Amino acid sequence: MLQEARSAPDAVARQLAADAAAYTALGRTLREAPPAVALTVARGSSDHAAGYLGYLVMSRLGRIVASLPMSLVTLYKSPLQARQTLAVAISQSGQSPDLVEPIGYFRAGGATTVALVNDAASPLAQVAEWALPLHAGPERSVAATKSFIASLVAGARLVAHWQDDAPLQAALQALPEALHVAAGTDWSAALEVLVPARAAMVVGRGPGFAVANEAALKLKETSSLQAEAFSGAEIQHGPMALIDPGYPLLIFATRGPASAGLVELATAMRQRGARVLLAAPDGVPTRDLTLPTAPTPDLDPIVAVQAFYALAAQLAVARGFDPDQPRHLRKVTRTQ
Repeated sequence: MLQEARSAPDAVARQLAADAAAYTALGRTLREAPPAVALTVARGSSDHAAGYLGYLVMSRLGRIVASLPMSLVTLYKSPLQARQTLAVAISQSGQSPDLVEPIGYFRAGGATTVALVNDAASPLAQVAEWALPLHAGPERSVAATKSFIASLVAGARLVAHWQDDAPLQAALQALPEALHVAAGTDWSAALEVLVPARAAMVVGRGPGFAVANEAALKLKETSSLQAEAFSGAEIQHGPMALIDPGYPLLIFATRGPASAGLVELATAMRQRGARVLLAAPDGVPTRDLTLPTAPTPDLDPIVAVQAFYALAAQLAVARGFDPDQPRHLRKVTRTQ
């Protein structure tokens, strides 16, 4: 897991060097015939990447994005309207029937269908109108790392070309160097809090909420730590009742309009006795972990998760688990 996570900058460089014509053509297609609505089709880590993509599409392009409950197609056979819809599936393997069938359904119904997939020969890649490979290379660890980062980048590339945004495209080209820096970030100070923990919350907001979801999943997968993700606003409702003295909170305060509120939340949670791990950029004096930054704030979640993965691997070993072979899990999961 750790080795593959650290190889993510090279995987991203490979992706950014490939398929430029396809992204340009897809962007032009979406501008000439804008979809009225967009759907994402994904599970697990890929669904977290889809959440990041959805946030960028809504905030930058003003299109409503929803995550499709795949069973509406695979089990309930619901008569969903597909025209003027963009359906984007994200997957490492591209094998699961509950991804392949909905994309086939929407393509047959007239939607624009896109697969961001690591296996370019997979059934998902074959059924989609537009197949955009992640170029992450083979991933042997069960817990996805470099393919997740590559999925985030592919989603940001799609948005950059749809919007025809030259600054965002340039920032993406500079991303591998920022990822190299993030891969060397030391978050070992968090081990003292997380090694003995029985449960934890992971907090983010805006585009950074996708990273909170991914971090919580990885803590469950690799360290058997019952970690749950909440937005910085939602935690102040029902979840607040769980905050006892000593309760661990990992907060991702990526740059943007939500950052100040997340820093304030960290202070408030410390006052309640929580063990707060605030991951924030250099300029935040109350940070516990230094959060690396990207060439532009919208890409900060990508470098944030790169820094987190090294901690996740260290934590699993410290808690007595093998991060490469989590209990009860397989690399490829096929669901309906």
